[in-house]
Amino acid sequence: MTAKTFEFEPHGVCPRKIRLELEQGRIHRVEFLGGCDGNLQGICRLVQGMGAQEVISRLMGVKCGQKPTSCPDQLAQALAIALREHEQD
Repeated sequence: MTAKTFEFEPHGVCPRKIRLELEQGRIHRVEFLGGCDGNLQGICRLVQGMGAQEVISRLMGVKCGQKPTSCPDQLAQALAIALREHEQD
């Protein structure tokens, strides 16, 4: 089975796009376009190979300062949408 690619436009954060690849419910690759490069590279490396549900449960609801969301929260939301879309295929 090959990885399926998804793209999302996050809201309320600096990155303008999140690109991710899922294969059998596991994160194959994540890339943020824009934002705090070093921190986002770290997040991407940490979640690579993890199950999408595990990442969602750990990152959903994380806030950045006074903002109601954050880059990790937006990644969790993107993963949740990707899983729903993948189930429909």
